[in-house]
Amino acid sequence: MHALGIGTGAQRAVIDAVAKAADECGFATLWAGEHVVMVDDSRSRYPYAADGKISVPTKADWLDPLIWLGFAAAATSRIGIATGVLLLPEHNPLIVAKQAATLDRLSGGRLTLGVGIGWSREEFAALGVPFARRDARTREYVEAMRTVWGNDVASFQGDFVNFDGIRVNPKPLRDGAIPIAVGGNTDAALGRVVAWADGWYGFYLDDVDEVAGRVGIIRQLCRDAGRDPGELRLAVAMREQRLADVGRLAELGIDELVLVGAPPADASTASDWVAALADHWMPALE
Repeated sequence: MHALGIGTGAQRAVIDAVAKAADECGFATLWAGEHVVMVDDSRSRYPYAADGKISVPTKADWLDPLIWLGFAAAATSRIGIATGVLLLPEHNPLIVAKQAATLDRLSGGRLTLGVGIGWSREEFAALGVPFARRDARTREYVEAMRTVWGNDVASFQGDFVNFDGIRVNPKPLRDGAIPIAVGGNTDAALGRVVAWADGWYGFYLDDVDEVAGRVGIIRQLCRDAGRDPGELRLAVAMREQRLADVGRLAELGIDELVLVGAPPADASTASDWVAALADHWMPALE
């Protein structure tokens, strides 16, 4: 489910109610998007809408994903938690490494760190981060985070990150690693998935045929790189959410269909909202 942390889903009571109900109903993951900064008149094109405009109002509350996912993890015991996506090049990678490992430990190893390179020039400018080379910056940040996760004493030298003989604790719960998923639908994004990620989060794809095309590219890139495509976990969110698509998505090797929707503002009705989603979608998975 990609439903919390924004607008009506930014209330503590709603987060608790939706997270608990989703856990009990058998949903796989709670996904959390991110924007640190929104601007009223952005000249940057949002890549997931035909008109290039993001649908989230600029005045809407948008919670920090790593913080609110901690609240969701505390309210649940089974369901996965994932950033979908954290705009990694906007952050210090050592701080993200520590925050993510902390959340992974406290959640019992339930975190997937979904990352993206970002699209808003205005957001990068406000944060004082160069928009150019954000692809290379993201890859290097992931390498740096994996270095500190996997080593008691870590050193790293790169174009954007340099450290020597440091300790960053805690470590992730699962063998010193947290699964990294890459968000994005472009050929370049799929190249990142195959080159250095553990999974893909495709967002707002138009239809199953588009999914099939994207999966085909991932498999070809895996063949070219000598990588087993079965190593990758594939999750997608569709622009139009239809029961009729579930079977074919499964045949294509999609591991998770992410439902995008705004929860009710009234926390007392949130559990019923989740239960209705479960009643509608879960039979298609049986």
